[in-house]
Amino acid sequence: MKWIKRIAIALGALLVILAAAPFVIVLDDYVPRIEKAVSAKLKEPVSIRQLRFSALPLPHLKVDGITIGKTEDLKVGKVIVRPDLWSLMEPVKVIKSIDIEDLVLTQKGADKIPDWTAGDAKPGAQPKAAPIRVESIRLDNAMLKLAKVSIGPFDARINLNRAGFPTDASIETRDGKLKAFIKPDKPDYYLIDVSAQAWRLPAGPAIAFDEIHIKGIATSKQVHLGEIRARLYGGSVSGKGEIGWHKGMHLKGNLNIRRVELNSLVPLFSSKTRMSGRLDAKPVFSVSAPNAAQLLDALRLETPFNVQDGVYYGVDLQKAAMSFVKGEIRGGETRFEELSAHFALDRGTQRLTNLKIVSGSYAANGHVTISAEKALSGRINAEIKAAKLTAASVPLNVSGTVDSPMLFPTAAYLAGAAAGTAVLGPGLGTSVGAKVGDWVDSVFGSGSQGKSPAQ
Repeated sequence: MKWIKRIAIALGALLVILAAAPFVIVLDDYVPRIEKAVSAKLKEPVSIRQLRFSALPLPHLKVDGITIGKTEDLKVGKVIVRPDLWSLMEPVKVIKSIDIEDLVLTQKGADKIPDWTAGDAKPGAQPKAAPIRVESIRLDNAMLKLAKVSIGPFDARINLNRAGFPTDASIETRDGKLKAFIKPDKPDYYLIDVSAQAWRLPAGPAIAFDEIHIKGIATSKQVHLGEIRARLYGGSVSGKGEIGWHKGMHLKGNLNIRRVELNSLVPLFSSKTRMSGRLDAKPVFSVSAPNAAQLLDALRLETPFNVQDGVYYGVDLQKAAMSFVKGEIRGGETRFEELSAHFALDRGTQRLTNLKIVSGSYAANGHVTISAEKALSGRINAEIKAAKLTAASVPLNVSGTVDSPMLFPTAAYLAGAAAGTAVLGPGLGTSVGAKVGDWVDSVFGSGSQGKSPAQ
């Protein structure tokens, strides 16, 4: 039994030696040489705070406090490299895993990645076998701080084959709301499967999704999203899309929107605009821009749409149509059973054509343009059902801004109504005069559109 005791003592001593190895082997002396070599490769200043080797629980190398770039374009809190010890004597060294913790990548860093990862081989030269092969990469608590959006924190897992290509990858936000899986299908093609619960868009309007599912195929130049399904604001969205990044950013696709409630959605696009009702639409969109930051400004979108049983807050269409005093009508609300139009967005300018509004006491049709500066212009013809104006068609100019819209009868209409009242008296005279003024305005007064009655 003595030999068992001796072996135990020897193993204990070995463990103590292994645990003390990081304090015996001084690796910080290598830091300046490593910084210099990596800086020369990346053509960027590189800083490393500490370099340590540890034998327990398995042999590994730990690098703390890595920064790349003059403005810290890339920062890493800690990197742990676990080698396959048996491969160290072989021509190709094997790294079983690389764990990266607390990575922060900025927009400048993302823009420099193609240069950092470019090889030194001359065009047409045969690629050389890599002297180091990595089997897996893990990212924990990573953040992407791009130009106008931050993505993360998230974790990622990537497994690679003997040739160094990914066999599968997964990404998950640390709150568990978004998960993405990527798997190779054939050379240069990767299958993408994304799902999310109670998730908000990280860029642009903070649209909240109850759930979203996306499936597609990615290549080195684009992602084709063959299936998009989502539930949000009591309704649903389905469709297809395509994202490309070869020679700039490109985006196109089409969606089918069904029964989405606008009450909480509209304020995300305009903080002072309020509208309720259930939206149906079939938007088709496309955009090309030099970079992602300019996509929204270059967006082109068209769709017919229909809103059922809603209210537009900020202007009273019926009150404006029945007003026979000079001045604009502001405030109030317009209730409707149905509102439909064709909507077009082209580089910031929005146009509503074939606009129709239906309610129990009135109906309206017309067109409205919203400039890139959110200024309103256009014409709405309101058909009012009232005792004094039986089936009267009242032309209204549209003015103001999206946040503060204004409606007012045209100058010709007001002049005709005033003349009819003076000649034939209130009621019939007003109605006849208004119709004459409307006819005169439609034939000769198109240039008055968008001006106030006083002008």
